Amino acid sequence: MDEKIREILIESQRSELTEHLIYRNLARIAEGKNREVLERISNEELSHHNVWKKYTGVDVKPNKFKIFFYTLIARIFSLTFAIKMMEKGETLAENKYEQLVSEIPEAKSILEDEERHESSLIEMIDEEKINYIGSMVLGINDAIVELTGAIAGLTFAMQNTRLVGLSGLIMGIAAALSMSASEYLSQKSESDGDKNPLKASFYTGLAYAMTVVVLVFPYFIFSNYLYSLALMFFDAVLVILFFTFFLSVVKDAPFKKSFLEMVLISFGVSFISFGIGLLARKFLNVDI
Repeated sequence: MDEKIREILIESQRSELTEHLIYRNLARIAEGKNREVLERISNEELSHHNVWKKYTGVDVKPNKFKIFFYTLIARIFSLTFAIKMMEKGETLAENKYEQLVSEIPEAKSILEDEERHESSLIEMIDEEKINYIGSMVLGINDAIVELTGAIAGLTFAMQNTRLVGLSGLIMGIAAALSMSASEYLSQKSESDGDKNPLKASFYTGLAYAMTVVVLVFPYFIFSNYLYSLALMFFDAVLVILFFTFFLSVVKDAPFKKSFLEMVLISFGVSFISFGIGLLARKFLNVDI
């Protein structure tokens, strides 16, 4: 056997064993139809490992870090997010197996299994968190656009980090409750809506409140208002970066376009608020 082919086989064997254990862990987290599909795929991955082992004749150890990573991702962020990230790995595996088709008879059937995994995974995804992702987007978008602008304006108007932080926190929590109530009424008014109004309002309010805490946190650390403002903007970019990435994975949305659009809108509102804060401080003779 060609040495290059043997290396690909050993790497594929390790990958299949690792993915078998990952899907087994995800199946334990999932319920109903999702669990059944994941258990079936886990068993198929193990059978693929056994095929490659027949050719390599060696025992391989799974990638424990990869198993831990994807299991943790599924528990913290969602099963859907972990599965979608796994799909990208499946695509890479398919490319490798195409190199083996001419050398290994079973490679073609394994390649077909891998291609079928993707369609099975897409069909099985039915997770509550993802069904309410629109409500979370609403909460995070509104919190960043409204709060970065308002906090920026308050920063230049007051120039006192504790007062700005406290004002931003009170204003943000009040806005989170208001957004939550608005989302509840909005979903309630839709007679053909497929979302639970109470759950939709919960996800909206929770996303908004968590974003508020991240944005005002710097004002309770630094006494210099410029440092606080800079870190607030940095935190806003991180929130946008993470959530846009999350959205691009679970919804197959374009990452770069969504990220730049949200950053430009958020910072545009903030810069306008800078000017309002400075003008208010100058013309109203406010000095705190």
